[in-house]
Amino acid sequence: MKYYFLITGILCLLYYLVLVWHSKKLRSTFAVFWLFTGGAHLIIGCAPFPAYMYTFLSVVCGAGWICLILVEIRIFSAMFSQNEKRVDCLIVLGAQVRGKKITDSLKRRLDRAVMYLKKYPDTRVIVSGGQGPGEEISEADAMAAYLIRSGIDRERIIREDKSTSTIENLRYSRKYTDPEREDIGIVTNGFHMYRALLIAGQEGYRNAYKIPASSNPVFQINYLMREFFAVVHVWLKMMKK
Repeated sequence: MKYYFLITGILCLLYYLVLVWHSKKLRSTFAVFWLFTGGAHLIIGCAPFPAYMYTFLSVVCGAGWICLILVEIRIFSAMFSQNEKRVDCLIVLGAQVRGKKITDSLKRRLDRAVMYLKKYPDTRVIVSGGQGPGEEISEADAMAAYLIRSGIDRERIIREDKSTSTIENLRYSRKYTDPEREDIGIVTNGFHMYRALLIAGQEGYRNAYKIPASSNPVFQINYLMREFFAVVHVWLKMMKK
C-alpha cells in the first residue's frame, strides 16, 4: 500500500507541474488540487503507519475510487454528440473572460456554436454570462462580439448578462425562450455537459439537447476531476429538496 501512495503522489505532483508549465501559472483552475493531493499521498506513503492503518486507508481509497468511477461514467456519457437536429434556440453557457479576452474553454464553446448556427440559419442563440472579477465586460458581451466577428448576424443573438453560475445561466435564459415547448440546444465543453443537462432538467427545460464542445487536452483530467466534485454537489442539493 505504501507504493500506491508514493506512486500516486508522484504522478499527481508531475501532473501539477505539467499544468503549471502549460498555463504559466502556479494556481490555474483547480490545479492546486493536484499539488495538495500529491503532497498528502507522499506524506502517507512515507509515514511509519502500522499495518492496520494502511488496511483502513486502502478501504477508504477503494471506496473513493468506486465513487469517482461511477460519477465519471455519467460525465463521460454526456461528452459526445447525439444525433444532431435543428433546435429552436442555442444557449451558450458562459466561462471566464480575462479583461475582454475570450479564454480557451469559452472559445471552444463559441466555435462549436458558430459551426452549428451556420448549418442551421434559422436557429437563434442566447449567450449567457455576467461580469465577474477580472472581467472588463460581461461574458455575454464578449461572446456576442466573437459570434458577430465569426459571421453570425447580430439579430440572431440574445444577450443574458446577469448570471454568474451554470444554474443562473439556465434560469435567467428562460425568459428569452419557451423551455417547456421549444427544442433548446445547450453548448458547453464536453466535461461540463452532464451537469448542465442535470441543471437544465431542474430548471424546466423539457427538450434540452447536448451540443458539446472540445476542451484543452492537457487540462482534460483536471477538468474531469473538478467536475466530479461539482456533480456530487448538485446531487446532494437535489437530495435535500
